[in-house]
Amino acid sequence: MVDVAFYSVIGFACAFAPNYTVLLVLRLLYGIGMGGEWGLGAALAMEKIPADRRGFWSGLLQSGYSLGYLLAAVAFFVIEPAFGWRGLFAFSLVPALVSLWVRSRVEESEVWEKSVKLNRTPAYQVFRNPAVLRRFVYLVALMTAFNWMSHGTQDIYPTFVKKGLGLSPDTAIAIAVVYNIGAIIGGMVLGAYSERLGRRRTIMIAAAAGLVVVPFFVLSTAVGWLMLSSFLMQVCVQGAWGVIPAHLTEMSPDTIRGFYPGVTYQLGNLIAALNLPIQEAIAEHHGYPVAMAWTVTPALALVIVLSAVGKEAKGVRFGSTGTQAPSTAAADPA
Repeated sequence: MVDVAFYSVIGFACAFAPNYTVLLVLRLLYGIGMGGEWGLGAALAMEKIPADRRGFWSGLLQSGYSLGYLLAAVAFFVIEPAFGWRGLFAFSLVPALVSLWVRSRVEESEVWEKSVKLNRTPAYQVFRNPAVLRRFVYLVALMTAFNWMSHGTQDIYPTFVKKGLGLSPDTAIAIAVVYNIGAIIGGMVLGAYSERLGRRRTIMIAAAAGLVVVPFFVLSTAVGWLMLSSFLMQVCVQGAWGVIPAHLTEMSPDTIRGFYPGVTYQLGNLIAALNLPIQEAIAEHHGYPVAMAWTVTPALALVIVLSAVGKEAKGVRFGSTGTQAPSTAAADPA
């Protein structure tokens, strides 16, 4: 609740930034609240969901990102012409306050309450376990590949549509709406199927399908093909992402589950922030299709490789042990 309140106020304040420096500082502060929310929200949700249903609800949870992206694109049509970019920042206060209202009515999970009563082991002591540390490094690498895959297919794509192909901003937003519908579908469907196929296998299937879509995704020029190829790409990319809330929380020690998923995710996100400047640099010399192909293809391949060599703990019962290591396979990702 502190995270949501913090980033809501900071996001609203961005609407009144007098210059770039102030906006940059506000966005830095915003990231503190927003970055803290994902790991805590994922841990809370997955701890309250029955073990055999985590896959679907994991996909539904992660699809909230795509739904928010979609709603923001629609809001742009209404707000930006009348109030400009500042109006969009001001409007960000509304959905954040809604989420704060919802969160205030959700109780803590029984798993967390049990863990607090029975085990107050500090995080640094948990990391003295070599298996926990190896798993942490592995998950950071996995999240780097995941974020590179996600940002690689999204960050530069509207620029490709507008600047590379010369289409209108409204067309670019319409395409964004379509591919975020695909992202929502992919997250929920593949998240649910991960209960049958396993977390890692589902991720590998989604990423492999994404590799098949890459040529259509980067070479299409007609609006219809752009919509179809980006729709299919986000079904694959966000379908793989739909597994992640369940996968990360299941791989996390009980005593630091509020810390472990969010930090591994955000460290991967930090490293993957290099994606956009690299894509822009390649696009300047070779064009946007080459920039996307050269960055997206390795990211998809790396997601497959890292998932193949890792382990999973699908269906683990949270709180069963102090460090949640139900088996040697689940404890050591390598």
